[in-house]
Amino acid sequence: MNLAIFFDPLPEDPLAAAPAPTTLGAYASRFVDTFPDWRTADLALIGLDEWRGSAAGPPAAHGANAVRERFYQLQKGTGPIRLVDLGNLRPGLTLEDTYLRLREIVAALLENKTIPLLLGGSQDLDYGQFLAYETLERPVSHVTIDARVDMAEHDGATAEDTHLRRILMHEPNFLFCFSQIGHQQYLVPPGVLGTLEKLHFETLRLGEVHTDVRQAEPLIRQADMLSFDLSALRWPDFPGYYPASPYGLTGEEASQLCWYAGHNDQLSSFGLYGYRPCRDEHGLAAFAAATMLWYFIEGFYHRLGETDFQSRRFMRYAIGLPGTPAKLVFYKARRTEKWWLEVESMADSSVKRIVPCSYQDYLHASQGDLPNRWILTQALLG
Repeated sequence: MNLAIFFDPLPEDPLAAAPAPTTLGAYASRFVDTFPDWRTADLALIGLDEWRGSAAGPPAAHGANAVRERFYQLQKGTGPIRLVDLGNLRPGLTLEDTYLRLREIVAALLENKTIPLLLGGSQDLDYGQFLAYETLERPVSHVTIDARVDMAEHDGATAEDTHLRRILMHEPNFLFCFSQIGHQQYLVPPGVLGTLEKLHFETLRLGEVHTDVRQAEPLIRQADMLSFDLSALRWPDFPGYYPASPYGLTGEEASQLCWYAGHNDQLSSFGLYGYRPCRDEHGLAAFAAATMLWYFIEGFYHRLGETDFQSRRFMRYAIGLPGTPAKLVFYKARRTEKWWLEVESMADSSVKRIVPCSYQDYLHASQGDLPNRWILTQALLG
């Protein structure tokens, strides 16, 4: 597939001079004159400048280009860094056309096992990111990190305010599970979280992330795709979105969540949305977004391929439930000490799924309590 027809080259190389040999700029193949060979890459950066889904309209400058200037000056981390920069996506004639372009591009990258890194534009673009997964012909899991839960129903609501509802209601339904992380209760309309609960989806409030960011790791570990609205960060750490808020994730928490995403063996696409450079006077937000990308890539090159639960890399624990012959089976990775839980469908014993969980889930089970993650997964398995 010729992806080049969808992209504009970078207006100029983000690095005016030759990059230092130890920086990311020395390792990334960027679309300035020649379209890079994405088929040999592990990761592909895609700049987005589509804002028709946002009530605030387009910013005066291209956000992805501003982030690139900071990103390519960062020092190379672990791994060979096989990264290409495909340039900036040409928006379609309509917003729907842009979604379909994203679908085609992301699907091609997924088929090639190249992870797309989507940067810029409003968060409703994750609908195009999501549509690409129809080609996999299997259930997929989605995680979004956002200060709000974008499921508006009122007249005049923008695509940015309704994109999550559109994802959840999409037919054919190939979404297995969904998790919402970092939302702020006073920004979420009454009843929305109850709707997610009825659908057996998980949520993790901002306060819970502040208390222990590690609570988000099992949720992110089960995701195939992640959509990160940068307005989930507090304004002092990320002055690059509208409207401004003094509350939200810290830069350190956001980077940790990105590392979890990169380290997830299952995750195959990653989007950072919502950065507006016109509100970033000193480039602080561009640097924060660049650092978040860096942590995702660092996590990716620390992946261990922990997927064979029958191998010696895992310890197996079976816990009997009081009063029943049933047992809960847990797996613990010897190296990383991460935990998984095996859930067998009560409706069809041939249907099983091994889902990420926490050590706390194991402790609850050892005390005779069913972990909430088992209950939710059982409901999703039907």
